[in-house]
Amino acid sequence: MKDLNVDHLVQRVLEEIAKNRQTAIHFPEQKQLGVPQPNNREALERAMGRTPARIGIGRAGTRLKTQSYLQFRIDQAAAQDAVMKSIDPGWIERLQLPALYTRAKDMEEYLMNLDSGRLLSDESAAWLSQHGEKGKDVQIIISDGLSTSACEATIPDLLPALMQGLALRKISVARPLFIHRGRVWVQDHVASIVKCKVVISLIGERPGLATAESLSAYMVYQPSERIVESDRTVISNIHRGGTPPIEAGAYLAELLEDILRCQASGVAYAQKRMKEQ
Repeated sequence: MKDLNVDHLVQRVLEEIAKNRQTAIHFPEQKQLGVPQPNNREALERAMGRTPARIGIGRAGTRLKTQSYLQFRIDQAAAQDAVMKSIDPGWIERLQLPALYTRAKDMEEYLMNLDSGRLLSDESAAWLSQHGEKGKDVQIIISDGLSTSACEATIPDLLPALMQGLALRKISVARPLFIHRGRVWVQDHVASIVKCKVVISLIGERPGLATAESLSAYMVYQPSERIVESDRTVISNIHRGGTPPIEAGAYLAELLEDILRCQASGVAYAQKRMKEQ
């Protein structure tokens, strides 16, 4: 019996799946019960249907079954790819987004130096100061963050729903921006330039083995140098298996309207809402 080259087999599986996908790489696990003759099949299948966790996969002796091991390697590769790959410039052009950059010159610097992703580069800051739309109610920022795949998979549906929801509420919105290698705090720098009331960042989350396409939305009311993390309102797990992008866009528009009404975000916003109830 010939030795099984697992790395070669994983690569072949990845190549085959990638051929059939034209969007962001995402490899959802086809959940199959791997436990032979379980004591309570119905309960186990019900649990498997309620969580993306790897349960009920069975084993071969003391090891994972080949199918489970290969799926793990595929999901791991998708997570790594989501972090390291560059976003397609054509994707940004199709959405008609101005592309700005932080001070992180590449992904290595972005990952190793947190501050490099928190400020715009001098060139991008100068462009925004000259061309940015000032004094609007809302400024939308889109950033690849730690998952390019999240942006590619969710933004085309989320952004139109969000823009439409804000328009219906007669909330003024500056032209959305795309920021390469941005972290959450870059929204503070952007807001200090455009002088908006609320800034919202749609940013790729750190990918996990359940999905590499999860997006988060961070909102802050009138950010300043005194802003701390508890001043931000966060909605996470925006993806097909969590909150669907279109639904998230509609909900975020409603939430932004309420943040503007309360003139607060984060903990202060939550406290005001509790008092109203």
